[in-house]
Amino acid sequence: MEQHSNIRILFFGTSDFAVSMLEALVKNGCALAGVVTRPDEPAGRKHTLTPPPVKIAAVRLGIPILQPERLEPDAHPHQMPTADIIVVAAYGKIIPRVMLGMPPHGALNIHPSLLPRWRGPAPIQYALLHGDAETGVTIMAMDEELDHGPIVASVKHPMLDKRYTYPTLHDILARIGAELLIKTLPTWMAGDIIPVPQDESQATFSKMLTREDGRIDWKKSAIDIERMVRAFHSWPSTWTTWTLKGKSLRLRIAEADWTSDMPASSRPGLVWRDGARPLIVAAGCDSLVIKKIGAEGKYLTDAEAFVRGHANIIGAVLG
Repeated sequence: MEQHSNIRILFFGTSDFAVSMLEALVKNGCALAGVVTRPDEPAGRKHTLTPPPVKIAAVRLGIPILQPERLEPDAHPHQMPTADIIVVAAYGKIIPRVMLGMPPHGALNIHPSLLPRWRGPAPIQYALLHGDAETGVTIMAMDEELDHGPIVASVKHPMLDKRYTYPTLHDILARIGAELLIKTLPTWMAGDIIPVPQDESQATFSKMLTREDGRIDWKKSAIDIERMVRAFHSWPSTWTTWTLKGKSLRLRIAEADWTSDMPASSRPGLVWRDGARPLIVAAGCDSLVIKKIGAEGKYLTDAEAFVRGHANIIGAVLG
């Protein structure tokens, strides 16, 4: 606790992942000069103006909050509180170089991947989508490029559980990241860490996810689609369409597995069943066994209950 008490930090963050870092800093006695987070944004069907998770946490913790619309290099540096170091976690905007260089100990970023793999805004989802054998958390010394700075510390997390969903893996990496940050800060402040440049030849990139990314292409393999279901569990969700009585109905698939079994006709998107599995869809390779599903705007239900209410989906072609 004492080794952190003399560290004055300006924290940049927005999402739930960042909340874990902020709470760890406060718990371990760090002095927070302030929190910089994204502006409140409309959310939900009623577009209610909603604060980001980090703002909610900062209010609860009694930390001063700044929510600039834009980080203009010439406009904001001198409006920022003075601090020994900047700590960044899932902020969502590029921080100008002049701001990063203001504190005497620079700026550290906590990123939920093993950089340089999966730079960008969706590293956890991309690790799941690609079936990575391991992931982890990296702390880097920031520069003005996206997730580009030299590596200060990292921790690997083997993906031994092949059933990880995004929320499960997110929470694990948030805990790992918070622990790594608290362990690394005093050593970094003492000047005892020499950052290691990232290997640019190994860099891969994730992108901002949109609703359309969740649309299933049934020509893909069932393994790839099952990974989508787990990766997009929170957003954008995994969905397909079913043409019913001349209208296109959107179906959300929230839980699934895959099987090497195929129906007699292997047309991608064909819905079939067997005795123990009430809702199966043929894919480009193998089949997807649907376990939890729901029509848009309706509650999710198990496959058996869905088929009881929509018996005519058997034999339909989705998508």
